[in-house]
Amino acid sequence: MRDGDWLTETGAQIRGVLKVMVDAGWLPGGTAVVGTGGMWEFVAVGRVDAEHDTAPDVSYDVASLTKVMATWPLVGQAIAEGIMDLDAPMSEYLDVDHLPGAEVTTRQILTHTSRLNPVTWLERYAGTEQDLAEALLADPLEEPGYRYIDRGFILLGLLLERLYGTGLDRLAHDLWEELGMRSTTFGPLARSPGVAPTERRLPGAAPAWGVVHDESAALMGGVAGHAGAFTTAIDLGAFAREVLRLHDGGRGPVPSSYVRMSWQPHVDAGARLWRGLGWLVTPEGVVYHNGFTGTSLFMHPESGRYVGMLTNAVHYGRDRTGLVDLRSAARSALTPQAHESSP
Repeated sequence: MRDGDWLTETGAQIRGVLKVMVDAGWLPGGTAVVGTGGMWEFVAVGRVDAEHDTAPDVSYDVASLTKVMATWPLVGQAIAEGIMDLDAPMSEYLDVDHLPGAEVTTRQILTHTSRLNPVTWLERYAGTEQDLAEALLADPLEEPGYRYIDRGFILLGLLLERLYGTGLDRLAHDLWEELGMRSTTFGPLARSPGVAPTERRLPGAAPAWGVVHDESAALMGGVAGHAGAFTTAIDLGAFAREVLRLHDGGRGPVPSSYVRMSWQPHVDAGARLWRGLGWLVTPEGVVYHNGFTGTSLFMHPESGRYVGMLTNAVHYGRDRTGLVDLRSAARSALTPQAHESSP
């Protein structure tokens, strides 16, 4: 299928699913970017609040997309600069020789095989004198195997700050600037029609709006390696376009070799999926990551096509009804069958 036809068809599919979700009252609204090469198309359905429509330049809390939009590329940059090694233990960078997690490596964290405590629960450290990086490595390790763990990415964010001597928000800002992402940032953002609110946790109170939804990231001041970033559909498309270009050998802050290695299957993640470095990999060669608030980025490196989606599906509760169908539509649009179907 020609690129232009694929863009039009995929945009219509995503728009249709979002409209069903909005009309059913499952979410207030959502935006998406569908792109390939130098072409892209934007989708915007529903509203930010009772009065204002959403749009491609509205900022959404991306939740765990922070892992692959901030921490993952910054690790690649640090590796290129020789200040990090995928297989060096944490004890090489931190004074943690005496802790159970001393031998955990960056590669294990990126593949979610670190065996760190899978329960994030940073509240237990509030008000203590324990350094957070050390606390994350202090619990006994779990049994070997694959398990999705936020703590590892929190640790990588802290480690990056110490290696560079500056905040993760500043490191990410500089990276995003270089990738052409002018509207991506860590919060807080001022409440406005340009920012989508997330969950109303207390009946009668205002929803989280411009501040991070993730409780652990909130405890860390809104800047963390696993959550806290806000972006727009425009910037999400720019990110996808740039990392696909890097994958194909383009020059930039993140080495092409690191991107290609990240998008190879490393660990069996179950359900016919594999975990690369940070990203999930499907049998069809699609790489993707999701965010709890209702965000996703799907890419197909072989064709150079991508679909990114931003919603605040948690706004009406954590069931996030319809989100599975939205993500399935994006993934299906990138399968080889979709590329090969007749115009």
